[in-house]
Amino acid sequence: MGTQRVIQGTVVSDKMQKTIVVSVERKKKHRLYHKVVTVTERYKAHDEDNTCKLGDVVRIQECRPLSKDKRWRVVQVLAKGDVAEIAPESIGREIEVTAQVAPKSEVPE
Repeated sequence: MGTQRVIQGTVVSDKMQKTIVVSVERKKKHRLYHKVVTVTERYKAHDEDNTCKLGDVVRIQECRPLSKDKRWRVVQVLAKGDVAEIAPESIGREIEVTAQVAPKSEVPE
């Protein structure tokens, strides 16, 4: 068979068992307007030992179909990502609780 493609991307989801979602960005010139456009593609890749975490930079290789959507396998983890453990929605909640709303000043009639 032919050579298998190897691409590099960032893990954007690791919620599934033995599966990660890898986002790969590439630059492409628009055929009509000739502007450089960033194209983002998402691939599901097989992670046998569940070693990849959110934000990691990984190298994935094309392989035989492992499921309906999985056609890639993790080859190497290049860099560990630093992603906050706290959800963005819960960051500002403490501020809302501690802040007090000033009462409306009564306007004399």
